[in-house]
Amino acid sequence: MGPLHGYRVIELAGIGPGPFSGMMLADLGAEVISVERPGAGASKVALDCSRRGKRSIALNLKSEAGVEALLRLVESADALFEGFRPGVMEKLGVGPDECLARNPKLVYGRMTGWGQYGPMSHAAGHDINYISLTGALNAVGRAGEKPVPPLNLVGDFGGGGMFLALGLVAGLLEAQKSGKGQVIDAAMTDGSAVLMSMFHSAHAMGLHTLERGTNKLDGGAHFYDTYETRDGKYISIGAIEPQFYAQLVDVAGLSPELFADQLNRERWPELKRVLAGVFLQKTRDQWCELMEGTDICFAPVLDLQEAHSHPHNVARKSYIKVGEMMQPAPAPRFSRTSPEVRHEARAYGADTEAVLGALGFTEAQLEAIVEKPVAS
Repeated sequence: MGPLHGYRVIELAGIGPGPFSGMMLADLGAEVISVERPGAGASKVALDCSRRGKRSIALNLKSEAGVEALLRLVESADALFEGFRPGVMEKLGVGPDECLARNPKLVYGRMTGWGQYGPMSHAAGHDINYISLTGALNAVGRAGEKPVPPLNLVGDFGGGGMFLALGLVAGLLEAQKSGKGQVIDAAMTDGSAVLMSMFHSAHAMGLHTLERGTNKLDGGAHFYDTYETRDGKYISIGAIEPQFYAQLVDVAGLSPELFADQLNRERWPELKRVLAGVFLQKTRDQWCELMEGTDICFAPVLDLQEAHSHPHNVARKSYIKVGEMMQPAPAPRFSRTSPEVRHEARAYGADTEAVLGALGFTEAQLEAIVEKPVAS
């Protein structure tokens, strides 16, 4: 019974960051109802983490009956969010004006890559494009090499899904005081720009250059990087603070004289070569025995499956089995209203009759609502 228990959120089904945002809200206790196209489906639905804990209904929003069903559902909801291009929801007749007319207290979330307005707002794009525009992609990579996409964590999930979830929760809090809903414009460009705040400050202070791979936190420093071990695996070092750096020098058996001038950028490439040679002398497990749990700021670089069984993750139950799949547990943790996964992913449209039936729709009306698949 997480902290959002009692809130009803409508998710207009999409891909990636939208469902991720809905998953977070469902994990925290909200009743999330995913509205999907009749006839939609996918193989291995139960293995889609983003669908966990949600109910699923099928509505043809290109029909009057489907639109009316959604608007009736809006009347009972606290929030709705969608991830279509600007103008799509208005064209369907379920834009903010129509929904807020039915429920003035509704928080209406809109997530796109470029935002609801601006020269790029109607163009297609993906995470890699959004983080290109905000300087985030340019900052990631090795010196002298091309930028490296950090998966789609920064634009889609960090700058998009998490900011949408934050906006929706903030909107719900404000609505409790004002009694009024509003529209949340969550753009991945805006979110990823905010994620770069610290680096704007560091650059303004002269502490961060625009040349990637030459700075303290981008792999330029010898004391903040990954290193290969004798068995072809990797470990990570983040010994930024002097006392942690001193412990690294001691435990790794490094020369205190050679490694004395920690922050001298001109010496970083040389010291990195020395460290690389040292770490190649032992296996990853051997370095774990020496460094894990110390103040060196050390951790083995694990793959997805290895992460499931690491003792720290096991102790915190950071991964749980939902259905037949191990997946990340809800976060963050709460002392009293503990988040939980209600159930594994539901089949497409599995809850249509139950959800709409509770709103008073008859069996005949339900057949009219979902009888025709939506054209592509």
